[in-house]
Amino acid sequence: MSYAEVRVLTKEESVEAICNILHETGANGVVIEDPEVLNRTWESTYGEIYDLSPADYPVEGVLVKGYFDVQPELEEMVKGIRQDILQLSEYGLDIGSGEVSWAILQDEDWTAGWKQHYQPVHVTSYLTISPSWIDYEQAEGEQVISLDPGMAFGTGTHPTTTLTIQALASYMKPGVKIYDVGCGTGILSIAAVKLGAQHVDALDLDDIAVQSTIANCELNHVSHAVHVNQNNLLDGYSEPVDLIMANLLADIILRLTPQAVSLLKDEGIYIVSGILAGKEEPVLQQLAEYGMRVLETKEEENWVVIVAQKK
Repeated sequence: MSYAEVRVLTKEESVEAICNILHETGANGVVIEDPEVLNRTWESTYGEIYDLSPADYPVEGVLVKGYFDVQPELEEMVKGIRQDILQLSEYGLDIGSGEVSWAILQDEDWTAGWKQHYQPVHVTSYLTISPSWIDYEQAEGEQVISLDPGMAFGTGTHPTTTLTIQALASYMKPGVKIYDVGCGTGILSIAAVKLGAQHVDALDLDDIAVQSTIANCELNHVSHAVHVNQNNLLDGYSEPVDLIMANLLADIILRLTPQAVSLLKDEGIYIVSGILAGKEEPVLQQLAEYGMRVLETKEEENWVVIVAQKK
């Protein structure tokens, strides 16, 4: 089997955006090689990666690899990826060197090689994310989200995702209605239903994300409670809801917040993540300007989640 591997050397804060670019370009899957994981102390009940070798990671920065079918237009496609990555600086993201390279690789099943590194992750004491190919033995009272990382970018173990799920578990009440803005793989919508939400509108501007969310909701048998729609933020929505969550860049959260405040019921909860540590102050200031009460801010691995409530 031959396939094209596109490699991007970048900084941590740009990883999610670059993953999204690769998937929008048609990547069949994405691998992130961040040397930071070599310094972690992994607990057996919470570790999702094992058998780590320093030789597999860059000395500096983060290496993002996208895997594509071999095609005649490959060089033009890589040029387009370079241009899209350079434009990320317009959103205030540090892309580091932003070096993009590619190669045709032979006779290796990258999917199988990728899968062997992932194991179930316990996001909370009663909610676990498990790769779809593992026969995970569910404990009594435990909720399990089955996820195929090959469907869309993200395995659900990034701090921005786990922080949001943990906030959901702490602040969400059973029977609520939710907007999930920038749903990506749909993991937050699935988690919300597993935690007792009555209905979730999962929204994303990217068609690949919409299709991935639909597929993952079907995989987890929650399609009856999740309505997926291709949409720009909350444009066109008018029904007040109990909770709004968004795992997005800080600059996009600043555009979303006025819409979110108007669509939250009184005492409604607003959970925002995807905010790089050091860039949360404008978000907090805007929340104060709109009369929102900040209930909690939490940081993990240089990423911040903010939980606020409408007074």
